[in-house]
Amino acid sequence: MPKGVLVDTTKCIGCRACQVACKQWNGLPAEETVNRGTYENPPHLSGKTFTKVRFTEIEDNGRLQWVFTKIQCMHCVDPACVAACLVGALQKRDDGPVIYDKGRCIGCRYCMMACPFGIPTFEWWDRWPWIRKCTLCVNRWPGTDQEPACVAACPTGALKFGDREALIEEARERIAAHPGKYVNHIYGEKEVGGTSWLYLSAVPFTELGFPNLGEEAVTVNPARAMSAVPPALVAVAALMSGIYWLNKRRQRMSTARAGDHQAKEEVTK
Repeated sequence: MPKGVLVDTTKCIGCRACQVACKQWNGLPAEETVNRGTYENPPHLSGKTFTKVRFTEIEDNGRLQWVFTKIQCMHCVDPACVAACLVGALQKRDDGPVIYDKGRCIGCRYCMMACPFGIPTFEWWDRWPWIRKCTLCVNRWPGTDQEPACVAACPTGALKFGDREALIEEARERIAAHPGKYVNHIYGEKEVGGTSWLYLSAVPFTELGFPNLGEEAVTVNPARAMSAVPPALVAVAALMSGIYWLNKRRQRMSTARAGDHQAKEEVTK
């Protein structure tokens, strides 16, 4: 059964323990940033930051109110990034996560253009860059009792991991029990065909920077997209794929030669 995470923004205190836990579990380095007049940092998701807490100032009867919102890959039910990927480097698993295989990626970055949430990022600083994004900690919970690192680190229960359908039912129950506390909307239940991350809020989601995307899944036709790309860029993508294949072949041959050499040394001994 597909998994998901329910985010109750009314419980989030902006501690960013989820950011720290994500960095620690995924071995992500810190980013050098500057003071931009806000507690929110870093300013954007990147190849070094898979999740962050957005700080939003809301006016409530003339008083300032903070709303804290965790953002990351939404792990769509019908992901546009997967449809856009020409080589199958992105795949949607039956249990929820959208995963990435860098061994197939050719660096075309169509996934970045296709994602309606603007989530996939690129390692611009690296000589051999890859696409990077949240994996829903798929190396933690399948077959174990562990939760995603961010969920396990949350001190207030603002994040809850579980079966997606059960989380939707719980979100509906919370709204029904406290109609004055929440807007009557579960963001992610139906947006772009549904997402694995689901949100509850006390204010309209447009005020928190969530895009109004409608309920229809974002469909991408890779063949049509390729026909609209200038031939020079297609040639570059093909060249990158060829270089990658050659490098992989050289590595395999080098490993095989090293193994043969070691075997000969053992025979001579």
